[in-house]
Amino acid sequence: MSSKVYISTNPKHPVEVYVLSVIAGLVLTSTLVRLACERHVRDLKIGHERGLHFDPVSAQRAIDFFLFLKHSKGEWAGQSFELSAWQQFIVYSIFGWKKADGTRRFRVAHVEVARKNGKTTLWAGIGLYLFFADGEPGAEVYCAATKKDQARILFNEAERMRKASPSLKKRILSFRDNMNVPATNSKFEPLGADQDTLDGLNPHGALVDELHAHKSRGLWDVLDTATGSRRQSLLAAITTAGFERESICYKQHEYGEKVLEQVIDDDSFFVYIACLDPGDDWEDERNWPKANPGLGVSVKLDSLRIQAAKAKNEPTALNAFLRLRLNVWTQQNTRWMPIEAWNECTGFDMAGIDAKILRAQVLEQLSGQLCYAGLDLSSKVDLTAFVKVFPPTEEIPKFVAVCRFYMPEDNVPRRVKEDRVPYDVWIREGFITATPGNVVDYDWIKADILKDAAQFEIKELAFDPYNATQMSTQLQQEGITTVEFRQGFLSMSEPTKELMKIVLQKTLAHLSDPVLRWNAANVVVKQDEAGNLKLNKDKSPEKIDGLVALVMGLGRAIADPLAGGSIYDKQGVMTL
Repeated sequence: MSSKVYISTNPKHPVEVYVLSVIAGLVLTSTLVRLACERHVRDLKIGHERGLHFDPVSAQRAIDFFLFLKHSKGEWAGQSFELSAWQQFIVYSIFGWKKADGTRRFRVAHVEVARKNGKTTLWAGIGLYLFFADGEPGAEVYCAATKKDQARILFNEAERMRKASPSLKKRILSFRDNMNVPATNSKFEPLGADQDTLDGLNPHGALVDELHAHKSRGLWDVLDTATGSRRQSLLAAITTAGFERESICYKQHEYGEKVLEQVIDDDSFFVYIACLDPGDDWEDERNWPKANPGLGVSVKLDSLRIQAAKAKNEPTALNAFLRLRLNVWTQQNTRWMPIEAWNECTGFDMAGIDAKILRAQVLEQLSGQLCYAGLDLSSKVDLTAFVKVFPPTEEIPKFVAVCRFYMPEDNVPRRVKEDRVPYDVWIREGFITATPGNVVDYDWIKADILKDAAQFEIKELAFDPYNATQMSTQLQQEGITTVEFRQGFLSMSEPTKELMKIVLQKTLAHLSDPVLRWNAANVVVKQDEAGNLKLNKDKSPEKIDGLVALVMGLGRAIADPLAGGSIYDKQGVMTL
């Protein structure tokens, strides 16, 4: 095979125009897309030094194949599939770049782009090309997902293309979950991680749709290892951003970034990531094309505007909008607390002082004041939170939240290493108390509560009877009024909504407690059909005990009309 050096291909080709326009800033894209384009141009110039060359004939052949395909639904139903410039760049790169032996350079492809940009349709077309037109005898092509039903979404799109394209329909047979070409002994099938066995796979192409949904890397690794016997197999993922930072998808994302930034050399890995850049204002619609290269074609601006307005007014919708429509990796599935607003609720001027000193000063100022408390007594090996909530006064016209956190001392090193959370730093700074041993010392916590009761007027202490009944009984014997506060919608909804209200109104003072801030960033909420909310520990990616205790204390505070008033002034006191 010739190792001819292509310093440039056809400068008028739509892909080459797109590439140079992106690099020149004439087409607005993410930094990572620009780096992908720069990589293409750089390799045209010096790729031959590594045995690489670009084959424009093979690249154009793959692009032209899409003209045989017909859209099967929507406003373009029946029309030929004409790839947009950004889609052409992906196909052009994957199928045009070759190694010295003439086989394809790229063996793995990772593409991230926001929803509604035609991801599934593009991948269905690539699957049909690998299966039908790539010249691979006995080609096995699979569209893969966590469940076979999910894999059928991409497969069914390819099947609809087959039916709508007369030239393919004549040559490709289809039966249930199988398309095949008897002349070449090739097949195209959906594949799910939930199948009984994945043995015996020999894929020429494996197409993974929505890789972010894969909770483990098991299926990916099976497909990766199974491609070893093929000359030029392709393992390709197309996805929106996710929220699980330990997932195979995010690992691929991080790896791809390093490849584009030339930190890692990997000529076999193709990357295209369309997303907002760090620091971009998500509300500024001028940034939206970065994540939506199909804006104005498959992505409708009016639809984005409607969803952006909802995300602005409903914090529970923000993460979904960022992740699905702007392709931004978020901390968890449904971020509830807007951290920017939370950060503005320190409540006091912190110029020149740190959070530890501020807390000491405020506690001295609050000495003798009325407060309500929440106790989230978690399992004995985990984080426990006790939060005092001081209602607004003339001197401090905000709800002030003061926290105590506890965890077993012996568990700290392991938790720091495994969870990658700076518990040790927070312990040194006095924001967490490490109790001796490998379980939380409940007697220690009780002693601290009694100490606080001597300094402040704790009118009520809210507790969850699930695991704190004994502690409650002991505190009652010491003269502290305790109130059951269950973790269901009935108890949690109104104070949960009230917490969001006082954060947005900046009438909360959390004293910049770093553990509480971390809890706030972790919170996921659950909503029922009636619109009631509760904090969801099961779905939150990390600990939220401080927020739970804060909501409990706040719930008791706002239920007391003498404590500053709230929505309860109008709705009446809710029975817990």
